[in-house]
Amino acid sequence: MSSSPVFSSRNHSPPPPTPPLQPGRDEGDGATVVERQPQKTEPPRLYQVLLLNDDFTPMEFVVMVLQEFFRHDLDTATQIMLKIHHEGRGVCGVYTKDVAATKVELVLAVSRRAGHPLQCIMEAA
Repeated sequence: MSSSPVFSSRNHSPPPPTPPLQPGRDEGDGATVVERQPQKTEPPRLYQVLLLNDDFTPMEFVVMVLQEFFRHDLDTATQIMLKIHHEGRGVCGVYTKDVAATKVELVLAVSRRAGHPLQCIMEAA
């Protein structure tokens, strides 16, 4: 058995030689090489979650909300509760928009279930 050459003159002709690439020119198939530009992403905006003072919600309930939903220890929760009581509002935490909105909804839901008018809002930090 004899092997036939890869390019036989009677079957196929060899491909034409490929010209060397020149900078800034097409690669021959109409495609252009584009350099990747680094993307500039900004960090997400942050929002602060605040509790508002009212004359009806017990202080103990506010402390419980601060501990349960915002993971503050007893001393920190008590300090924030007193700030809310004396200044009318206090920051519970700073989060991305989705997390802040979720925390507001959770606090409002638990307050309503407990029968308290506690108000929780979010503002751009």
